[in-house]
Amino acid sequence: MPATSSINAPSIYEAEHEDFRQTCRAFIEREITPFHDQWEKDGLVPRAVWKKAGDAGLLCFDVDEEYGGPGIKDFRFNAVFHEELARASASGPGFFVHTDIIVPYISHLGTEEQKQRWLPGTVSGDTITAVAMTEPGAGSDLQGIQTRAVLSEDGSHYILNGSKTFISNGINADLVIVVCKTDPEAGANGISLLVVERGMEGFERGRNLEKVGMKAQDTAELSFTDVRVPVENRLGDEGTGFISLMTLLPQERISVASIAVAAIEAVLEMSLDYARSRTAFGKPIGRNQTMSFDLAEMATEAYIARLFVNDAITQLNAGTADTVLASMAKWWTTELQKKTVDKGVQIHGGYGYMLEYPIAKAFIDSRIQTIYGGTTEIQKLIISRFLNL
Repeated sequence: MPATSSINAPSIYEAEHEDFRQTCRAFIEREITPFHDQWEKDGLVPRAVWKKAGDAGLLCFDVDEEYGGPGIKDFRFNAVFHEELARASASGPGFFVHTDIIVPYISHLGTEEQKQRWLPGTVSGDTITAVAMTEPGAGSDLQGIQTRAVLSEDGSHYILNGSKTFISNGINADLVIVVCKTDPEAGANGISLLVVERGMEGFERGRNLEKVGMKAQDTAELSFTDVRVPVENRLGDEGTGFISLMTLLPQERISVASIAVAAIEAVLEMSLDYARSRTAFGKPIGRNQTMSFDLAEMATEAYIARLFVNDAITQLNAGTADTVLASMAKWWTTELQKKTVDKGVQIHGGYGYMLEYPIAKAFIDSRIQTIYGGTTEIQKLIISRFLNL
């Protein structure tokens, strides 16, 4: 919970996590905050920032030491970095997509040769990653994708054709894990994962898409025209891509939930500060009963969300977090984030609509949270399947 509140949820963090928090905070204050407004105008975070993050030990915590990483299998470190980025309104760097979602595919599914080839660069920040799932005509329904990969006659390459959209880190990415069909007749069992590398002939980047929020994070259209992808770049066995994606989704969704709760707490802090300092009719606006009740509700829900996410992270560390828990955490916290930031804007009044105030940026950045990583509707559908209805 924010320092301005006297109501604090029990912490799951230990001294080493709080020391790491100071490292994250110092890095953000030095390397991100002074430049973020310009990155928003540019629609891109410079690659040099990724390298600085790697040098500071802020990328890919769970990569084993033999591949250049620290080998820290504790998601609390990931969550600390999320919290500090959220509190600084630093939505541009796509570090969480890289560290929490994409690199784990390589760590879990990669061969020894693939790990040796790719992982050191992901840790150092020299190699930026993306995952290409969504297509112009297929979003949450991965079985509806049209991107196709056909094995060459000599069996040495896949010939990849198709297009993807809404790809986070798409402009900067050096490695793109492409979700494609290798057997269109096999349904979910015909989906495979191929790693396309920067410079492969036929791999092209389209527009850097202009979004409502998170404007500094590059989000691109990608196209693949007869791209020859070596068989050695396939992650996992052919036809196991769908299962692999489903297996690793809980961490992705708990990651989004941890970002949501950090954003909720940041918005509560902004709102409390404003309600204490802004006066109307001779007193701070927070002493107005209606507004004080709104803040009481926001504080209560932030507390519940923190307990929920703390439990999800604890279970993730213990290896007991399942699909249902992750879906519950993802949809509920992100919907609460939307609700909380909307109230925060209302509390700020006209100033809440001005982009010079962090609450306005929090408002536009929050909207994507209930969409990416699987929409709220998809999360509820997943949960409902386990209710024996």
